[in-house]
Amino acid sequence: MPPVARSYLYVPGDREELLRKASGRGADALVLDLEDAVTPARKAEARRAVAAALAVPATTETWVRINSDQVDADVAVLSAAAAGVWVPKAEPELLAEVDRALTGAERRLGLAEATFAVVALIETARGILTCPQVAAAPRVLRLGLGEADLAGELGLQPGPDRAELAPIRSQVVVASAGARIVAPVGPVETTLRDPDRLEAGTRTLLRQGFRARSAIHPGQLATINAVFTPGPAEVAAAREVVDALDRAARDGSGVATDAHGRLLDRAVVRAATEVLRRAERPAG
Repeated sequence: MPPVARSYLYVPGDREELLRKASGRGADALVLDLEDAVTPARKAEARRAVAAALAVPATTETWVRINSDQVDADVAVLSAAAAGVWVPKAEPELLAEVDRALTGAERRLGLAEATFAVVALIETARGILTCPQVAAAPRVLRLGLGEADLAGELGLQPGPDRAELAPIRSQVVVASAGARIVAPVGPVETTLRDPDRLEAGTRTLLRQGFRARSAIHPGQLATINAVFTPGPAEVAAAREVVDALDRAARDGSGVATDAHGRLLDRAVVRAATEVLRRAERPAG
């Protein structure tokens, strides 16, 4: 399995100059945005611009964020260059509608069934309540979290550390693990000129079980990529764990100890293997 994206850069769908330059900005993946970044009056223009951008073979993994109330019109812009769609306000019924629309797009383009994947954004109270069903819905590769929308709907007033949203973050992580899909994507940091805040918030997301984050500016990408890429010491420690248990297995044992006397078992190895898998991508 190839490494999954650590960083997703939102690109306004009606900004042709940004669409042209986006691939070289350092994101693992792009999200061409037809939703929040585009005013209602410019939706049609954005669809034309995104369709034109997708007419060129992609050099970077590319997604389209659609509008929850304009599924068919937005899915119509897809080409074989797209990985799939980001679905805002994801709930089971909406994901069923998106699945039908994507099936139609695949037939229109002569693509194999289930070519297009979905990143489902949890942004509503009902999305939280149905999070396990959302995670298990057809085509869902991973979940994302839209905390601004959620805070507004729930009446939350998050502080700088976003502690008020920690229980919701945990639900998204648990639902992802329960559905055996890729670990979720963390929300954007809207403060653009505070790199320390960006790094601290991204490290919190990593500890909480997220393995990627979306960005609204290219200047955020290097930090996000670095945080979600294990450093040399972490990789060496993970390799030591895997090697120690491999040696124990050859000796007929299911447990081992490391150089510090710590007991190692399959659960510890699972975490170490995940670190090694994430290390397969370069930090840049």
